[in-house]
Amino acid sequence: MVTQWIVDAFTDTPFKGNSAAVIIVDDYPTEEWMQSIAKENNLSETAFIKRLDSSHYHIRWFSPLTEIDFCGHATLASAYILYHQVGHQGEICFSTNEVGDLFVKPGGEERIEMSFPVRTPEPVDVIPEQLIKGLTITPRQVLRSDQAYFAIYDKESDVTDLATDNQCLRSLAPFDVVVTAKSESLSYDFVSRYFWPANGGDEDPVTGSIHAGLMPYWAKQLNKRSLTALQASERTGVLYGELVDDRVIISGNAVLFAKATLFV
Repeated sequence: MVTQWIVDAFTDTPFKGNSAAVIIVDDYPTEEWMQSIAKENNLSETAFIKRLDSSHYHIRWFSPLTEIDFCGHATLASAYILYHQVGHQGEICFSTNEVGDLFVKPGGEERIEMSFPVRTPEPVDVIPEQLIKGLTITPRQVLRSDQAYFAIYDKESDVTDLATDNQCLRSLAPFDVVVTAKSESLSYDFVSRYFWPANGGDEDPVTGSIHAGLMPYWAKQLNKRSLTALQASERTGVLYGELVDDRVIISGNAVLFAKATLFV
């Protein structure tokens, strides 16, 4: 039997943000077993965390389709469980296979702060035809990071109104697609939506990892070092970011949805 928690991340309201499952293991099971659990959960990610010492864990993330290199919301969910269910205090280090060490600590207003490497996107020389075909509104500019293509728009309504052809976007694998624009609301600096048919699903509700690129991009555009972001999916999520040297601090709230026993 295995204990599993489900947490809604980047929200302080149940049924908002992005849901992640969290499982603490003594040793990693087989990849086949972890992938089967993630597929059965059918959430954006299931995180498996293994304790290395008192405040140091190794973390792996699985979508229903594949293991993921970097996931912010499931890291936030994992930290929430360690703080609120296991009783950890102070900073936690999550070691990863692909993006180095991620440092997490409690923040103000009941948020959790995560220190991520800056992953600033760069302009692309050739815009893939399938990217343009896959978006019903043509972006003003296209950039790319190690994770995704960044489609930049002039109006928030372009981001919220566009539709996608996910068959076209799936052909961009291994890259996903984020669409973004400056916010027209005084409550947020920018908005985004994230599509990942090649790696997880059609639209991700809230994507912490991509804000390691969005935050530095918009910090430069808006000449600000601290920003508030809205991911404008159906569930919505709010992320707070600050640039500190070569790191980006991504903060958010989380709420516990469920605790369950898996009979596998």
